Amino acid sequence: MTLRAPKEDEMPAFVIAQIEVTDPEGYAEYAKGVPATIEQYGGRYIARGGKIERLEGEGAANRIAIVQFPSMEQARRWYDSAEYRPLRAIRQANSRGVITLTEGLPA
Repeated sequence: MTLRAPKEDEMPAFVIAQIEVTDPEGYAEYAKGVPATIEQYGGRYIARGGKIERLEGEGAANRIAIVQFPSMEQARRWYDSAEYRPLRAIRQANSRGVITLTEGLPA
């Protein structure tokens, strides 16, 4: 298992996904499998697939997810992991969008 407690000097990190689902049926497999991988790497959803109201800018995202991890390092471990890699391919085949990793503020 890859879960670990954050070090005292680590800041949380956030993966922000702005997704336009192009094939809902294919994307469903991704949505079903990804939560376990996030949990395995110490992440937790802050927002996932709720109502979206665009306040500024342009884009086609119809789904937004925000996931908090203990650190940038831990978020990268998840993103590059053997557990997530095949799910990432499913997401990429059934959607398009922007995935961003950003450091948060200390707790």
